[in-house]
Amino acid sequence: MREKIILICEDCLSRNYTVERNKLTKTDRMVIKKYCPKCNKHTVHKETK
Repeated sequence: MREKIILICEDCLSRNYTVERNKLTKTDRMVIKKYCPKCNKHTVHKETK
């Protein structure tokens, strides 16, 4: 069972990315370092609730 999640930038709090993850195998929140177009740099993106 896969679910869509939204990744939010930790610096500017903009919602930049939507990704899918497996709900059964990945139970913790996703944290990825990705490019933020608003900040114009690579920042940490976290999964929103």
